Amino acid sequence: MVHMIRPKTRQPNGERTFMNVQTIETAIIGGGLSGIYAACLLQQKKGSYVVLEARNRLGGRIVSPEFQGFFADLGPSWYWPEIQPKMARLIDSLGLIGYRQFEDGLGRFERHDGTVQTVRGFAMQPPSFRICGGMNAIIERLCAQIPSDAILLNHPVSQIEKRADGVLLSVGELEREPWKQFRARQVILALPPRLAAATILFYPDLSHELTQAMLRIGTWMAGHAKFFAFYEEPFWRRLGLSGEAFSEFGPLNEIHDGSNDGAGPFGLTGFVGLPAVQRKQRPHLNEEILTQLSRIFGAQASHPAAFFYRDWAQEPFTATGFDQPPMYEHPLYQPPAGQTAIWEDSLLFSSTETSTHHGGYLEGALAAAERVAMRIRC
Repeated sequence: MVHMIRPKTRQPNGERTFMNVQTIETAIIGGGLSGIYAACLLQQKKGSYVVLEARNRLGGRIVSPEFQGFFADLGPSWYWPEIQPKMARLIDSLGLIGYRQFEDGLGRFERHDGTVQTVRGFAMQPPSFRICGGMNAIIERLCAQIPSDAILLNHPVSQIEKRADGVLLSVGELEREPWKQFRARQVILALPPRLAAATILFYPDLSHELTQAMLRIGTWMAGHAKFFAFYEEPFWRRLGLSGEAFSEFGPLNEIHDGSNDGAGPFGLTGFVGLPAVQRKQRPHLNEEILTQLSRIFGAQASHPAAFFYRDWAQEPFTATGFDQPPMYEHPLYQPPAGQTAIWEDSLLFSSTETSTHHGGYLEGALAAAERVAMRIRC
């Protein structure tokens, strides 16, 4: 339902015109896993909703570029069926296939002076799994259950205002007048609390305690950078290596075999160990990564068929300036200041960082979405 109400926008000729305000029951801010899963749950409840995603794509921190039919996970890569039942059930219900992370063979360890030694391999416990088709396959299968007109890309929410007749959301850049508005009964914040506090204006102001609590919740992966190098064959396996390596020398500090469960292509993937500020000062970081891979796995590693790199600290719809320092341990996540909702239950927190159940992981994103979906009044 669309109504004409008082908020106005300035046209290029300087004149002001009335703005269309779309009215819906629930507005979901953020098209990552938590937001899309929440939309699916509301679809089952026959509720009226819209997903507002600032990026030109869905998935949030899930991104899986494709090469020769294989998808490289540059965000979340694993799930653990033994301890993450929500993920296991969802993957099964979507008809997706999980496979064990390849870990057979010996590992490599690079000392702080750059010398490399072969060490005993170490398999993750409990066993870690990847998904055929990449993690983005989850987003694609979930979106198939949502009407296409219920998802709006390139819609950054800049302001949220509590009114007597509901919550008014403005879309656009903070320093400019909004170009679209939505009125909703309830709003789901399916984006990291720190990002919401740093990029959205709230009227009336959120309490100082709540705002500070939101800013203190570190966004998982926001300070990380990942790479993925594809090869025509897994030459490291012929050497009896698992593809797993750890380094004190860098720039990579953790490497794994990221190959699929079939006949290729094959890949090495992992994390850059440098803090975000140092990564920005290394213009030839990709070349440094390939040089390190050749030190650890041999000269063939320096010539990948394809190479992908993603620095999440430079993603404006993921990270803020507070996320530049590296995280050295997994935070104990929970809703900011212990709150799951504010403004008489009209503003609900739903991101993996607000879940007390596997917060930071995909499992936590599902748990947060289920929690808020139960509180939505349809």
